[in-house]
Amino acid sequence: MLREALIDLRTRRQAGRTAAVNGHRSLGAVKLHEAAPGSSEDLFRAYRTGPGGLPPAVVAARLEEYGPNEVAHERPPSWYVQLWHGFANAFSALLAVLATVSLITGDDESAIIIGVMVLLSGLLRFFQERRASVAAQKLQEMVRVTCTVVRGTENGNATESEIPIRELVPGDLVKLSAGDMVPADVRLLSAKDLFVTQSTLTGESLPVEKTGAPVLGPSLNPLELPNAAFLGTNVVSGTATALVINTGQATYLGTIAESLLKRRTLTSFEQGIRGVSLLLLRFMAVMTVIVFVLNGITKNDWKEAFFFALAIAVGLTPEMLPMIVTGTLAIGAVSMSRKKVIVKRLNSIQNFGAMDVLCTDKTGTLTQDRIVLEKHCNVIREEDEGVLEYAYYNSHHQTGLKNLLDKAVLAHKTVSTARVSKIDEIPFDFSRRIMSVVVDVDGNRILIAKGAPEAIFRRCSRMELHGDVLEIDQLILPDLVEELDRLQSQGFRVLAVAYKDVPRGRSVFSKDDEQDLVLRGYIAFLDPPKESTREALAALEKHGVHVKVLTGDNDIVAKKICADVGLAIGRVVLGHEIEGASEERLTAIVEEANLFARLSPAHKERVVRALQRNGHVVGFMGDGINDASALRAADVGVSVDNAVDIAKESADLILLEKDLLVLEHGLFEGRRVFGNIVKYIKMGTSSNFGNMFSVLGASAFLPFLPMLPIQLLTQNLLYDFSQLAIPFDRVDEEYVLKPRQWRIDDIRRFMLFFGPVSSIFDYATFALLFFVFKAKTPAQQSLFQTGWFVEGLLSQTLIVHMIRTRKIPFIQSSPSLPLVLTTAAVMAVGIAFPFMPFARSFGMVPLPPRYFGWLILILLSYAALAQSVKGWYVRRYGYN
Repeated sequence: MLREALIDLRTRRQAGRTAAVNGHRSLGAVKLHEAAPGSSEDLFRAYRTGPGGLPPAVVAARLEEYGPNEVAHERPPSWYVQLWHGFANAFSALLAVLATVSLITGDDESAIIIGVMVLLSGLLRFFQERRASVAAQKLQEMVRVTCTVVRGTENGNATESEIPIRELVPGDLVKLSAGDMVPADVRLLSAKDLFVTQSTLTGESLPVEKTGAPVLGPSLNPLELPNAAFLGTNVVSGTATALVINTGQATYLGTIAESLLKRRTLTSFEQGIRGVSLLLLRFMAVMTVIVFVLNGITKNDWKEAFFFALAIAVGLTPEMLPMIVTGTLAIGAVSMSRKKVIVKRLNSIQNFGAMDVLCTDKTGTLTQDRIVLEKHCNVIREEDEGVLEYAYYNSHHQTGLKNLLDKAVLAHKTVSTARVSKIDEIPFDFSRRIMSVVVDVDGNRILIAKGAPEAIFRRCSRMELHGDVLEIDQLILPDLVEELDRLQSQGFRVLAVAYKDVPRGRSVFSKDDEQDLVLRGYIAFLDPPKESTREALAALEKHGVHVKVLTGDNDIVAKKICADVGLAIGRVVLGHEIEGASEERLTAIVEEANLFARLSPAHKERVVRALQRNGHVVGFMGDGINDASALRAADVGVSVDNAVDIAKESADLILLEKDLLVLEHGLFEGRRVFGNIVKYIKMGTSSNFGNMFSVLGASAFLPFLPMLPIQLLTQNLLYDFSQLAIPFDRVDEEYVLKPRQWRIDDIRRFMLFFGPVSSIFDYATFALLFFVFKAKTPAQQSLFQTGWFVEGLLSQTLIVHMIRTRKIPFIQSSPSLPLVLTTAAVMAVGIAFPFMPFARSFGMVPLPPRYFGWLILILLSYAALAQSVKGWYVRRYGYN
């Protein structure tokens, strides 16, 4: 049955190649999973190879069939493509159309103004994002190495040779040794003392043991297969012979690279901007048509009505929105760069502020990504320096490649070895899982063994405690196991240390001497959390961001780290549960749990997308290859200083220092940026909606246009200038204390409530000009238009200060100095404009002095009513 299954696998593999051409190549990890149970003979038959390797003709054919062994990559877009992307948005397109129409109809001033705004916005975005490079290219660069392969020759002999790994094909036989990078996804046929580090794929800090034996039991996560190794992982120690199962895009690493080539989904910020854009564009389209038809019918001058409607379209279009958004984001990026945070994608700043769930990897992100010796204790878990001494002697005197645990022992504390000399060594092997040295200490010869606790236990007949050596009987053994379990349940990687005295006359020892040992104690290792992790996570929780840990490591270690950093753990979800869950079930699981362990890269991405479907704005913080797809899928991806290149390139933000407290600053900066963007949108929508109410009413009863197109465009330009300082404005402290997300319904509701407020005072101005100043006839239209121009400009500028805060402006909340200066300057220009020598060319006339007394009364009344309505609105609907 097994043979038939492998032959069937081979057949489906051939068919999969055809599907790959169309972009549907199946995951390489699945094939490794299916190959795991096979014996060497079965696998050789299935892949039509043997111990002597593939002959040259077969290699050439398979290289043609499967392609080179390299992952998908794409070059960074050329500068002109990135420049195009800087301008490719709905508002820029609309503004370009309006500028073109204005130019065709002779309105050069409007065309120049609009064109400059579009140009500045697009160029600013282009220069900010030009430095970003493409993630998949880093994967390609990472795997440009060689490997040792066994292949047949023309005369039928087998030879070993070094070849570039891009020339490997499925069915090749490769040799692995310490220091090698695994050149493809391989099934191990034989292994001796093989340890492979998979931290970039799984997040596990410690190397994992690998074997060539078939695996018959079920395993949903291919990364946990003990007889499989994956492209991009590294051999720490030992040797192996392996059969290449998958190459290039079919490898586990290749699927990650391929996912990075896909178009990014819209983030929360981009969806919000799109929603606001559509709202404003629909409003503008409807109102422009109504104004055009109404004025054409009432004034019977369709040409004049067209130009007035065009001016209305320009006035209603928030042409400053791209520039305000980009400028605000750019200022945020500069502020964050001072905190040693590189912003690669400007939009990510606001996403960071809107984030209400942060998913984070463990290794290298919350932890230091280095193994340290945390405990050295006796059999009842009491600290014991004697245990450390024996462990140190063992690690110090072993020859060959020292693993990470030995290095951690030697780095923990320097122990004098002046009185210690080495006699012999019994090397580590996979079956024993023990390494022993024989040393002479002050004339006494001692065999010191260090290894897996269960392996040491089997070889111990006694134990030492507080200087006494006691027999280990069946009554004591369960207690010893319980003490060990308590240590391991705390998330430590534990090794046992044992010893025995040996005769002085012997100099040669073997593994047979590792019997009748005395159990001395344990040494426990851990990848410790970064110093700032606890404080940073507490700050995130305080400010409304729930933290979830997504790790490829095991759940016991993850629980220990979470406890150390003060992160409360509820339900724990493992990778196989994610694998088997439907999309509907997964959306419930991600809300119930905040620790997910033993995850593959695909699992992490599924969790992120499930949270997004639940309405969350999701951040992801990671540092490994296994985090790249989740970093890309998240609304904001955050990488850290010691991350692999692919993680940094997939991220939106990169922390250049290990201090995670910069996350809190990033939250505040993102919320400040969002607050200032929403200010502009609320100001523009409410002001424009009110103006349209006023225009419709005036157009219905006036025998002339309420304002000339040139006057409307000038007013719009001055109003836009007053808002140029919004990116520099302050945001109330209360506003940044919780996540802020786009609420299109709130913007629409705000527009509907505050627009009519301004219209009330526009109509009051109409009544003043019509009845008090007798501006009723076409001969008096200049006075009417000038009076509304000044009142409309000053009321719009005043509303900037009313809307920028939920508090009482200037008294409870002070604007920034640049905003005060720009709004004051615009109001001064608006008052002085009718008295300028060129005012008549704009159709304006000087206003009588008593007009300004009425104007002050209108503006004060407007401010009072706007503040009252705002207070009621905030109490009822909140202030987003």
